Parts: sequence; C-alpha cells; structure tokens
Amino acid sequence: MTTTTNTTAHPSKSVLVAAWAAPVMVIGQFGLLSGIPIAVVLVASLRDRRSRVLRWWTGALTLAYAIPLTMWLAGPSEAPSLSKYMSPATTAALAATGVVVAIAHQVVRRRSTDK
Repeated sequence: MTTTTNTTAHPSKSVLVAAWAAPVMVIGQFGLLSGIPIAVVLVASLRDRRSRVLRWWTGALTLAYAIPLTMWLAGPSEAPSLSKYMSPATTAALAATGVVVAIAHQVVRRRSTDK
C-alpha cells in the first residue's frame, strides 16, 4: 500500500487574510502597522517547506516594505509616520506588490484544495 504526499503548499486562511490586509493597510495610510500582516505572511512562508514559490513573492513584499521603512528610520526625515514619508509612487508600488502576493497565495490555496 502506497501513500501519496501532498507536495503543494496550502496557505491557511489567516495567512490569506494577512496577505490581503497588507495592501489594504498601506492604501489606508497605516504603513507602519502593515508590517504586522507582512511579518505573518513571511513567517508562514518560511515555516512551510512546500511553499518555495510563495517564498519568492513574500520576499519581494518584505523587501518592498523594508526599503522605505529603513530609509524612514535611518534617514533625516521630518515625516511623523511611514505613510507620510512614502511618496505616492512608493505607496502604489508597495500596495501593488502586496496585491500580487495575496493573489499568489490565493491561487496556490485554490490549486491545492482542488486536488
């Protein structure tokens, strides 16, 4: 008797909610707080060995968030918050990256549940 193992990733609902919450929070001007759902998605992607593709997407989102955060914290900025510091182009790029990551998680989840 042979058993088959599921080799596809299956993101949990909480990871999907966090993935969708990140771009919504960025657009809603909660830039610094959007780091929480980004961290949730990053940790979930790193813990699941089967989600190699999701790691790349999540890594891109984390990098897109870490760059303006680091520049805001380390630079001589007078902006009172990360959202005020980010330009509209940076905000749009970060939100777009978040949407792409959320869609990637959604597609992987849908494909793994269809099997």
